[in-house]
Amino acid sequence: MTETLNRYKKKIGLPRLIITSLYLTLCIIAIFNDLPIGSLSSDTIKRFGMNGIMVLAMVPSIESGIGPNFGLPVGIICGLLGALFSFELLLTGAAGFWAAIAIAIPFAIIAGGLYGHMLNKIKGSEMLVATYTGFSAVFLMSIVWLVIPLNHPEMGWPIGAGLRNTISLESTYAKILNNFMSFTIGKFIFPTGLILFFFAMCAIQWVFSRSKTGVAMKASGDNPKFALASGINVDKCRLLGSVLSTVLGAVGIIVYAQSYGFIQLYEAPLMMAFPAVAAVLIGGASAKKVKISHVIIGTFLFQGLLTLALPVADSVLQGGGLAEIIRMVVQNGIILYALTKVGGE
Repeated sequence: MTETLNRYKKKIGLPRLIITSLYLTLCIIAIFNDLPIGSLSSDTIKRFGMNGIMVLAMVPSIESGIGPNFGLPVGIICGLLGALFSFELLLTGAAGFWAAIAIAIPFAIIAGGLYGHMLNKIKGSEMLVATYTGFSAVFLMSIVWLVIPLNHPEMGWPIGAGLRNTISLESTYAKILNNFMSFTIGKFIFPTGLILFFFAMCAIQWVFSRSKTGVAMKASGDNPKFALASGINVDKCRLLGSVLSTVLGAVGIIVYAQSYGFIQLYEAPLMMAFPAVAAVLIGGASAKKVKISHVIIGTFLFQGLLTLALPVADSVLQGGGLAEIIRMVVQNGIILYALTKVGGE
């Protein structure tokens, strides 16, 4: 019996068991404290959909042997560029959303190619270098946002040059996916379009992973020496993984922004890689192995915890400021686990 439990614990992973237990505990506390379960569940599903594609961006980078993509802000910046140019072209609704993605993808391919070429030069230190590359890109673009020649009145400051920190998408394509075929049950709102789009992206990645190119990329990540001996161009596969991860990051931030209702510039993308890495690792992935199921499970658990932690803490610790502290402990504790998991198996 003990051996069976240990085997299941090893298969599922102790961290995922702990996080799942904590999430279920929070759900039980929320029910007994008469919290609005419908609206909390709705928020969890919405956050699941709006963050999922950025977590999915970890899959091609891990499969190709680069490891978890801590340089995700590079892709996020490309997505922000696509969103801004779509805004500048006065495109609204579905046209604005798809135009933002279409404009962002070429930026992401170029940036991902340069980023992947750099990672091929520093094999063995990818995650450290990727983190600083992401940070550097964010601060470099903070200068670009001040001088970029975009003139839409809703993007620029009323006085002075540069773009605003936060730009509303209400006049363009805010919540266009969330509202597509959405339905309401009591206080529970299911964002059908958002979830369908996320699962469609998962399906595309799943199919690609089983294509000839995807299998070669995965082989180069699993065992680079064997792949090289088999005639696979390992550097090319790593480059492809970097490009795909960057493209998914670009698409992911556009989906996130339309659901959130705003574009956030300057330092906003700085730390966005860490929750994505934490989520996929909590889902059961490692620095070398990953599945689509790890993305789905990890994103749901991570976002569910963040959604429930604050209202549950507020209901248990009324009148204090500990609720926000507990929320930050939960969030950063998960990220700390992610970093230690990446540091060694």
